[in-house]
Amino acid sequence: MDQKNKNSKKPKYSKFSQQELPAWKPILTPGWVITTFIIIGALFIPTGLLALAASDSVVEIIDRYDEACIPDAYTQKAESYIQNPNEKKTCTRTIRVPKKMVAPIFVYYQLENFYQNHRRFVKSKSDKQLRDPQAEDDTQNCFPIDYTTDNKPIVPCGLIAWSLFNDTYKLSARGKAIDIDKKGIAWKSDMEAKFGSDVYPKNFQNGPLIGGAKLDDSIPLSKQEDLIVWMRTAALPKFRKLYGKINTDLDAHETITAEVENNYNTYRFGGRKKLVLSTTTWIGGKNDFLGIAYISVGGLCLFMAINFILLYVFRPRRLGDPSYLSWNRQPIV
Repeated sequence: MDQKNKNSKKPKYSKFSQQELPAWKPILTPGWVITTFIIIGALFIPTGLLALAASDSVVEIIDRYDEACIPDAYTQKAESYIQNPNEKKTCTRTIRVPKKMVAPIFVYYQLENFYQNHRRFVKSKSDKQLRDPQAEDDTQNCFPIDYTTDNKPIVPCGLIAWSLFNDTYKLSARGKAIDIDKKGIAWKSDMEAKFGSDVYPKNFQNGPLIGGAKLDDSIPLSKQEDLIVWMRTAALPKFRKLYGKINTDLDAHETITAEVENNYNTYRFGGRKKLVLSTTTWIGGKNDFLGIAYISVGGLCLFMAINFILLYVFRPRRLGDPSYLSWNRQPIV
């Protein structure tokens, strides 16, 4: 018998292994359920209304210019126009401010039908090369934008950097230029951790096929904020990226002249380009979804609470006595 007990694989008894530890086992009575739904509704609906009010107070101007900036002679062949180096790409747009915009005013470029989330596009970069000046030959993920025709490494390599957005904007109002501050538009963590302060562009956009903007070879990658913003790839085909900030207020009904350099080729894949000016609030930019979601959930909870109240009052059900449940019964001595 002793030998049998010695060889037994039965685990040692403990309250933990036998799930006998003290636990809170609530009974969801109608009162508890109704109260919970009412509390959720009372909290969510005002929160949703506040979020909607904050979103509504955001002043946002969106101007699509990709079609308007194509000359009439190139209406049916926009790609030929954008690829022709002899054609002037400057386009003037007029924007009217609907309500007073309080600084800081954020300037974005918005692209649509551009799939930055494509697997090959996302992988086409070298994180090690971006951080370490000794790793300029680390280009195995960057093909075909990895080496020049004379076998020199491209820094930064890959399709993401090669396709850097290169449209530019100059804004003015009442004949006076509006300064667009391009400092502080990238994430600080990206500038300090992902891009080296001693890594400089080399052989970038020097090949026969130019993808987008060029980089200043005398400025380290950690200071090239346009590049850093662009290389944080978007999850959806419609996205905005920060171009700069305006640190002065814009008055209501003011007319802004935007001088656009329409260089970026979105015509080949049916993409769209927009210039966006937007203020922000505590909730961020203009976004009604959060407020609508809170109101919907809160309204649904109140609706359920009212239904349970009516059922509980007019068609009450007899509930069992929870004192007879096994975990509430007193042990017999």
